[in-house]
Amino acid sequence: MNFTKVVKFDQSSFNNNEFLKEAAGILMHGGLVIIPTETVYGVAANAFNQKAIALLNKIKNRPANKPFSFIIDDKSRVEDLAVGVPVSGYKLISKFWPGPLTIILNTSNGGNIGLRMPDNEVALRITALCGVPLACPSANLSGKPAPVNFGEAIKDLDGLVDFAIDAGPVKLGVESTVVDLTSGQVRVLREGAIKASEIDAALKKKIVLFVCTGNSCRSVMAEALLQKKLKDRGRDDVEVLSAGIMHAAGMGATDATKRVLAQEGIDVTTHVSQKITKDMIKKSDLILVMEKIHEDKVVQLVPAAKNRVFLLKEFAKINDNNNMDISDPIGQGDDFYENTFLLIKDATERVINLI
Repeated sequence: MNFTKVVKFDQSSFNNNEFLKEAAGILMHGGLVIIPTETVYGVAANAFNQKAIALLNKIKNRPANKPFSFIIDDKSRVEDLAVGVPVSGYKLISKFWPGPLTIILNTSNGGNIGLRMPDNEVALRITALCGVPLACPSANLSGKPAPVNFGEAIKDLDGLVDFAIDAGPVKLGVESTVVDLTSGQVRVLREGAIKASEIDAALKKKIVLFVCTGNSCRSVMAEALLQKKLKDRGRDDVEVLSAGIMHAAGMGATDATKRVLAQEGIDVTTHVSQKITKDMIKKSDLILVMEKIHEDKVVQLVPAAKNRVFLLKEFAKINDNNNMDISDPIGQGDDFYENTFLLIKDATERVINLI
């Protein structure tokens, strides 16, 4: 290999997508491509092509037993490559991806793998077009500084790679932070663009998720009440979410829900319902549902969350062991809404003392 094709990035070339397809085609055939990320320039190879990986080691003068981390184009790819991702991992993914964070996770064969989703559209589109993860270490010879502009990236690798994308200076100019989650403990192996204190703060913040059917009444009440109680106590260490197992796009809180919450000085006129997602479940420390059918749906979506899901009524003093559901007030009168509200208020009083 003695010729590197260089393409200058600009918006027009980005829009026509041709150079991205060319880069992806080279990678899929075992070639090497210099690409930008938001941290530094990287030299990419098909992670599943052993010849490409061997060549990447050779041109970087890198020990063959030193593993590469991989870049992926979507958060959902994590579970294709890793197993046993802890809640802490999903919290960090939700908070910092796409972005300058590499997380090391366990794999099904007893090994481990480093993964990152970069905050750079060129890198993401090329990875998506390839359909496989890419090994993408910094585009420099081993031991030299990581390149923050194209000139530094091409300096030692010109003629050693097939294709190179010149996108000017990178956004951050600092390598990604590397966090190891393989042992059950969180270890920051390299502090980069994200400070260790930011990692710590993200992990210390508990996430509570309330779930009902349509996210227009019961879960809205619970979310709003817990948020108010936390604010009254001066606590900012808990994030509160709500969602429904069914979803009507653009639905707000019901009028009766607005009225009962207004009596507590809470305004939910801007609430917009949302349907529960796997990502919400995976990152939540505590999931509180209104009915058994909601619990079943949560566990169906994410079986590993089973031990983090509870019926909200379990926390209430007002208790009926024969019926642990908090019934849906939709279609009922204001008295029914008021009783539902008082039950949820009672339960959230106990919840806040447990988190």
